[in-house]
This record gives sequence, C-alpha cells and structure tokens, in this order.
Amino acid sequence: MSPSPTSASHAGDLSTASEPPVVVGVDGSEHSLRALEWALSAAAELGAPLVVAHVRSDALQLGAARIASLGPSPELPDTVVTAVRTAVEERGHVLPVRYASLDGSVTDALTTAARDARLLVTGSRGRGGFASLLLGSTSRTLAATAPCPLVVVPHEARVAGLEDGAEAGRVLLGLHTEETPDGVVAFAFEAAHHRGVPLEAVTVFRLPPQPGSLVVAPSPALQVPPPLPFTNDMEEQLVREARREQEERLRPFAERRPEVALVPVAVPGDAAGLLVEGSRDAGLLVVGRHHRHHFGSLLVGSVAHAVLHHAHCPVAVVPPAAP
Repeated sequence: MSPSPTSASHAGDLSTASEPPVVVGVDGSEHSLRALEWALSAAAELGAPLVVAHVRSDALQLGAARIASLGPSPELPDTVVTAVRTAVEERGHVLPVRYASLDGSVTDALTTAARDARLLVTGSRGRGGFASLLLGSTSRTLAATAPCPLVVVPHEARVAGLEDGAEAGRVLLGLHTEETPDGVVAFAFEAAHHRGVPLEAVTVFRLPPQPGSLVVAPSPALQVPPPLPFTNDMEEQLVREARREQEERLRPFAERRPEVALVPVAVPGDAAGLLVEGSRDAGLLVVGRHHRHHFGSLLVGSVAHAVLHHAHCPVAVVPPAAP
C-alpha cells in the first residue's frame, strides 16, 4: 500500500480512520525527523496508520489568510510537508500515511490532531530555542496536555541511534505502587507485547534518614529522642515489603499478558536517577502524568520531568484516564 496523499489545512480531528493513528509532529528539524523515523517504526509495529502533522509558521499562516481575503486562490504550498512526504516515500514504508498542514499554535494544533490518536510523537526540541536545551517548550507543554500518550524521542546527542526501530530494547516502567495509574501500567505491558521485548518495572523507595544526618533542634524543648540506628536487617525488610507491594500491583497485568517477560525491580534510591541510568540500554521508558496541582490542572511530576530532560531513550508520558 502506498502512502496516502491526504492533507489538511487546518487543525482538526485527523483520526478519521477506523484504526486510531500514530500522530507525529514534524517541523523539518533533525530532531523531528528522528521522531518521524521512530513513529514510522511504531506505527508499523502497532499496525496503525500514521499522520504526519506540520503546524505552519505564523508568517505562512498570516500570508495565507491575507491571500484568502482577496478571493479564491491556490493554497500556499507547505514545503515542510512536501519534503517529508518525499523522504517517507523514498523509504518505501508499507503503511497508510496521511500528511496534514495545520494552523494555530503548535501545541494546540497537535493536541487537537491527537485527540483520538494511539500515540503522539515529537522530537525533544524543534528548530527554535537554544541548541543547549535538552527539551523544547512544545514537548514540555504537550507532556502536560496531550490527550493521548506522548512519546518524546531524544536528540542524537543523548542516544547512540534508533536504527533498530521502535521494537529495539526492553520497555522500562517507572512504577509507584500507590500513585501510578492502571492505564500507565497497561500501556507499558502493551508496549512490551507489541515489541516482543521484556518489561522491567522499577519501583524506587527512600530509606529513612540516618540519625547523624538529622538537624539538631534549636531549643531543648523542641528536641525529640533520636531514632534507633537503621540496620541492614531493617533495609532488607523494607525491600521485601516493596517487592511484595510491587508484585501485588503487577499481578493482574502479568496474568493478562503472560507472554511478556516481566523483570520486577524494587530498590532504594533516587527514582529519576535510576530510570535515567536504566534508559541507556532501554527501547522505551514509560512514566505517568498523574500529579495534579491544587487548582486542579494536571502537571508533569518531578520524575517524569527529569526523565524527559535526561533519558537516553524515547520517553512515553501516559496521561490519566478521563474521569
């Protein structure tokens, strides 16, 4: 099947196919082209159509609006879409591909385009901003607002390569046994299933502070008896408890997907640091977007924020289920 030439000039619902698509945002930058490569591989693995979406620049949108105000006229060509279409067709990928030129702000247009999508894929940053930025403003905003799982593909400086495609490397799940929503865990199992790779679920907990690290109270009246020294036996007990809670949390998902090789890990330490280190040889790192501000707006938690900036593999940020 050859790529479909379909295009759209305005941000709208692009998920009109019976199968929810993978949507990838492109702007012609090297970062977005790496995201396109990953999205092509992921769409093929999922058996899903691909929507390649480009949000036209403000200047192009303004020029098109001025021309349209003068009467009927040919639509201004989108050179980014044209170049990307040529690159995709030269690769000969056998999956349905649609191309869309969108208007509006980048984040709003891509959010609308991904309303019923399977995945939304972006590069870590686009053409704008400073070269030293690890994460661009578009990906950072979409991580907190995307209506479907967002996959951010890191730029070349942070990963050796994606030549083996979306199915390469194990899936790494950051799991908080009490806070991580079921949808995040299910997404990680499904990702491992479709890629045919193991799923490593990492639960990290903090050890109680040692007595010597506590600050002395400024007044004797505020002092409390010092805690008992933390022993190796106490640490082992905490590890056993964390593993038990993790096993209980993962059991129903593992029973539904017995073909997925599950590697449970429960260790003390810093969650973000351990996940970033583990991402060096992972194919996909999955975290949840489940922290809520006291005003009710969804925010990206500290662990998700850290791995988006520093992970060496693509990061999937999975939103909470709709209420």
